[in-house]
Amino acid sequence: MWKRGKKKVGNKKTGFIILAMALGLLMSALDNTITAAAISHIIGDINGFDKISWVFTAYMLASTSTMLVFGKLSDMFGRKLFYLIGISIFLIGSALCGTAQDMTQLIVYRAIQGIGSGAIFPISFTIIYTLFSDPKEGAKLSGVFAGIFGLSSVAGPQIGTLLAESWGWRWCFYVNLPLGLLSFFVLLFALKETRSTRRPKIDYLGTLLLIISTVSLMLALEFGGKDYSWASWQIVSLLAVAVVVGFLFIMVERRAQEPMLPLPLFKNRMVLGMMLACLCQGAIMFSAIAYLPIFSTAVLGRVNSNVLLTPMMFSLMVGAVLFGFLQRFFSFRAVIASSMITGIVISYLLSVVSHDASNLYMITLMVILGVGAIGPLMSVAQNAVALSVDQKYIGVSSSIIGFWRNIGGVLGASIMATVVNTRYNSLIQVGAAEHNMPLNQLSSLANPEHLIRAGAVLPKETMNFLRDSLGTAINHGFIISIVFGIVGLAATFIAGPLRFTVPVQRPEPQNDKATPQSV
Repeated sequence: MWKRGKKKVGNKKTGFIILAMALGLLMSALDNTITAAAISHIIGDINGFDKISWVFTAYMLASTSTMLVFGKLSDMFGRKLFYLIGISIFLIGSALCGTAQDMTQLIVYRAIQGIGSGAIFPISFTIIYTLFSDPKEGAKLSGVFAGIFGLSSVAGPQIGTLLAESWGWRWCFYVNLPLGLLSFFVLLFALKETRSTRRPKIDYLGTLLLIISTVSLMLALEFGGKDYSWASWQIVSLLAVAVVVGFLFIMVERRAQEPMLPLPLFKNRMVLGMMLACLCQGAIMFSAIAYLPIFSTAVLGRVNSNVLLTPMMFSLMVGAVLFGFLQRFFSFRAVIASSMITGIVISYLLSVVSHDASNLYMITLMVILGVGAIGPLMSVAQNAVALSVDQKYIGVSSSIIGFWRNIGGVLGASIMATVVNTRYNSLIQVGAAEHNMPLNQLSSLANPEHLIRAGAVLPKETMNFLRDSLGTAINHGFIISIVFGIVGLAATFIAGPLRFTVPVQRPEPQNDKATPQSV
């Protein structure tokens, strides 16, 4: 199996490996925020406004559905090999995105990018865990790497706007090439791996079923309550496919010689606990990311959403780094409990926040949300799982955490969208007559984007009514985050009392025929 190397942080070659991992993570994490900042330029050049959501959906679908696959393959054939494969696919997708001539091409190329991203994130953490003999060093670095996610969210919009306005939107994708190539070649020459003494058998059928089930589930969650009602045949069919194919996947995995997702992992209390905690963390985080910008601009009347998102994402980065250094002083379930309780408290405050709240109050909520609720699990979850499973499962177990965080994010944002849209439309219907709003314009006025763009030309009474209605709807939407926080508390009891400890290294048998080793 994989062995932890005897390298220290001060080692020059190890420093290069850390640099390569950091560059790869930064490039992958920046991609969505840079693209979002350039989206108006993209639409202005190649049109396709009606398909724009697929630019992000295709990337998320591809990265989430391949994450577990790459994690398992890295366990079987080596971290280095599949990291290099992943970053190569990502760079090919980036180069193609820069050449897209219409929105359909861009969506396809974004999916290619997403496949590569599915390898970069989990394998980066796995390489760190297997690189250090002292887990405390790996834990600290995993906190720093998790903080890169927050940094990218803060810097991405500014970088994307600068590139799109100065050099054109295509450079928002081309900028990945120098970063990715540097990461590729540094890791190619700096990291050495021994080869496996046997050739593992790939679970092709399990891989196919896993991808079909994941894509069907995510499409249902993405479109449910927004593009289609939850009871529509489209959503019901997608959920049915996800359940049936998911059941077949479990049956196949029980009999596979090298299962793509080893089912014994789910007997591990820490793996189960962190899965649930990260699903709920993702739901709270993505709900906030989806609706706080709307609350900031359409309800509070701010010029842009940076006044709320930037403090939250910056504090998320601080929380991830801080708990990466401090986690050895607490049990993992104590971190889960504190994160979920903080998430519940802040979600409650957001569910009752005034529609004329001050900047200082909102920023304070965002800082606490980032540092105390979202940031800690960005690093601690990966470490907890890595320390609780057999070394040969580190790759796939690290992927499980990212996989369920993404699923939780889509689930939370989708349910919240249903609650907000339903409540907003209900409030407008009830108050339309009282505020002299023409019935034939209700569907248009119910669109928050219309309120943001046309607020200045609407009658003041109508504008205030719409803003109050939208604010109330979003307030009610954050009740969903409270529910996820309460569910996440259950992970505290599932995970057990494991603490961060330095595991005893047992000698490996000389004729080990397991997966590749690091040197």
